[in-house]
Amino acid sequence: MFFSGLILGLISSLHCVGMCGPIAMMLPVDHKNPTKKVIQLLTYHIGRITAYMTLGLVFGLLGKGLFLAGMQQQLSIVIGILMIAFVLIPEKVFAQYNFSKPVYKAISFVKTKLGSQFKKKSFKALYTIGLLNGFLPCGLVYVALFGAIAMQNETLGVAYMFLYGLGTIPMMSLVVYVSDLLTVPIRNKIQKVIPIITVCIGMLFIMRGLGLDIPFVSPSNTSLFVQSETICKTE
Repeated sequence: MFFSGLILGLISSLHCVGMCGPIAMMLPVDHKNPTKKVIQLLTYHIGRITAYMTLGLVFGLLGKGLFLAGMQQQLSIVIGILMIAFVLIPEKVFAQYNFSKPVYKAISFVKTKLGSQFKKKSFKALYTIGLLNGFLPCGLVYVALFGAIAMQNETLGVAYMFLYGLGTIPMMSLVVYVSDLLTVPIRNKIQKVIPIITVCIGMLFIMRGLGLDIPFVSPSNTSLFVQSETICKTE
């Protein structure tokens, strides 16, 4: 379950090509110096992963609170259902509700700061672009955060989002080098795979919560709970 973050990152990067690809293609990198270009791209990716890990910390703490409340089994099932629902419910249904409205000003601020960084060519600017990019609203990041909650631990939440960010690096780097090859028809075909993989990961979380006593996939119920009291044996 832990490494589902990496798998989710790999498949969601296909979606990122369409959503965040233009940002990657506009990065102020040095196209004449291949070595410097690679370092600049890595700086941008480190910024994105920093944002993901920060979110992983927050949502991991939320999951830990639910874990200590003895809700870990139900939580895993709910997370799985939410992942599947996110895929199955038509996008136009979500479009009817502005989930970002409460933080609209913050998002607007991030976008403004993001735009200003493209005028600079420093490593700090590239890191900042990545950092701000990571905090922009994205459906598949939300799905990954469901997984971070299900980790029920702040450290594992951070690690889960680190793996997610790591999984997005190959495709997000490739788009900078071969943007002309990733045509709209190709992107559309690739994106058809994303819902299938997301549903599979959601089903794994549901199985984990059901406690079917399947090693590494669905551990028994007793291993999912925190012992509420210590039993001491005396002779």
